[in-house]
Amino acid sequence: MLYERVVRQALRNPSAPAVTFDGETLTYAQLVRRADRLSDALTEAGVRPGDVVGVLMRRSAEVITALLAILRAGAAYAGIDPDDPPQRRSDLLTDAGVEFVVADDELRACVPGRFTTLSPSAAGGSSSAPASTTAADLAYVSFTSGSTGRPKGVMVPHRAVLRLVTDMNWMDVRGGDTFLQAAPLAFDASTFEIWTPLTHGSHLVMAPAGRLTTDGVAQTVREHGVTVLWLTAGLFHDMVAHDIGAFAGVRHLVAGGDVIQPGPVGRLLAAHPGITFTNGYGPTENTTFTTTWTTGAAVADGLDTIPIGTPVNDTRIAVLDSELQPVEAGACGELYVSGAGLAHGYLGRPGATADRFLPDPFSPEPGARMYRTGDLVRLRPDGACEFLGRVDDQVKILGHRVEPGAVESALHRLPGVSRTAVIVRTAADGTKRLVAYVVPEDAPPPHWGEQLREQLRATLPAPMIPWAVLVRDSLPLTGNGKIDRGALPVPDLMARNVPNDFVAPRTEVEHRLAALWEGVLGVEPIGADDDFFDLGGHSLNATELLGAVRAEFGVTIAARVLYLQPTLGELGEELETAMRSGAQR
Repeated sequence: MLYERVVRQALRNPSAPAVTFDGETLTYAQLVRRADRLSDALTEAGVRPGDVVGVLMRRSAEVITALLAILRAGAAYAGIDPDDPPQRRSDLLTDAGVEFVVADDELRACVPGRFTTLSPSAAGGSSSAPASTTAADLAYVSFTSGSTGRPKGVMVPHRAVLRLVTDMNWMDVRGGDTFLQAAPLAFDASTFEIWTPLTHGSHLVMAPAGRLTTDGVAQTVREHGVTVLWLTAGLFHDMVAHDIGAFAGVRHLVAGGDVIQPGPVGRLLAAHPGITFTNGYGPTENTTFTTTWTTGAAVADGLDTIPIGTPVNDTRIAVLDSELQPVEAGACGELYVSGAGLAHGYLGRPGATADRFLPDPFSPEPGARMYRTGDLVRLRPDGACEFLGRVDDQVKILGHRVEPGAVESALHRLPGVSRTAVIVRTAADGTKRLVAYVVPEDAPPPHWGEQLREQLRATLPAPMIPWAVLVRDSLPLTGNGKIDRGALPVPDLMARNVPNDFVAPRTEVEHRLAALWEGVLGVEPIGADDDFFDLGGHSLNATELLGAVRAEFGVTIAARVLYLQPTLGELGEELETAMRSGAQR
């Protein structure tokens, strides 16, 4: 299956560059040899076909070696984000039934002792034959947010991945292409980034480890001559705004993960008319892409939305009403998908699987299923779909799929919490923010809301931490006893609870810098000890802030400075030093 496809490329052109990271390039022959040695070590350690092996590694060439080795052993991989809280990492490994974990040397100490850990450089003592794998066998497990607070492990077979990356009806992949791999392994966009080039004999460039900024992506694209690039919608919009020239050598750009705005697409194609642009849409449960909309010409004036398009190969879609009947062209309905890209279901969650993976009444194949996406779409007369929103309350926060119910469950588990509701509020600048409303069991201590936020950091990833936790005496109810979410008060999305140890800006530079932070983050007041990322900052608005600093102060501050010195006071000191040294923009 996937391993065999890569071996086929190694036999065809063994000296071709396969993977590049941090100045080192592995040829296809070298990559396969390393994977074979690690696969033998996995087998000798006890990994058997059908097992799920955890991968706890930061971005590197060794990640690719580990994935190939696991698949060669007939097992499936489960990518675990190293930046997740320790308890969450442990829970994911346990839910996946993992016994073995391949981990970087620096991360091996983070793996609980009940798991057997192996280094990605481990080598077995004998050369065994690859395990026999079928299209229906599991290739990987990808975790998504669950409404009960327990993440759902999506089981993706080899067949689904091959349907995504081979015989593509929306993209032509060439042996001389260079792909960028930037998405975390725990994010299913990495499936497209990794397996498309490796099954076609193309070159895979791994982005530098750590947080990615637009500057970092642009530099890597230029330095390595990347020709095929996938970006989240937010990163795409930001790069078009701040460094559209970085796309000069790209021939096919794919963006997705959220709504794509027509304006940036038009500006991209006007600046680089040779680029093919694709809007890629799809849930994890249907293996990265379900539909695509591709254009190689300027977007027509007056286009209000960018469609999510038509099905990719071996995929069927149905737009249905509440009675599971097809809607007419021009009408809206919920999108259901079926075909070779469908996952097996949720690992160890038969109830959740039955709820979302339904019998397909439109297929003549016995036992065929279709996945209920929960997405509302409009079916255009030309067969393309336009995304309208969600049927339920699942949202995208900073490009991550988040179910407020999962945050509610986490809050309920904290001591002293009686009732809670978590909803999404939209700030004036369009930023989506989670707001939690909490009723205490007894009289709460001062600043209890902020204390709850800090406790959540131990169990939830950053995109799931509420922007604010508001303490209430009670929650409003509807006539049938449910929480009336529409009656919950709307907080001032600019204001924040000021901690007791708040330190106001002390110098002129800090005051000017605080004003820039308030504009970028949509939060005030800002203090000298405040951390940019603790206030909700991320790689996209970090780039915006650095541009504002350059315009305001006339000096250039490198992105790494902000990550190393993320407080207002630290950045202010760096600015004062730069201005004294006469650094110019």
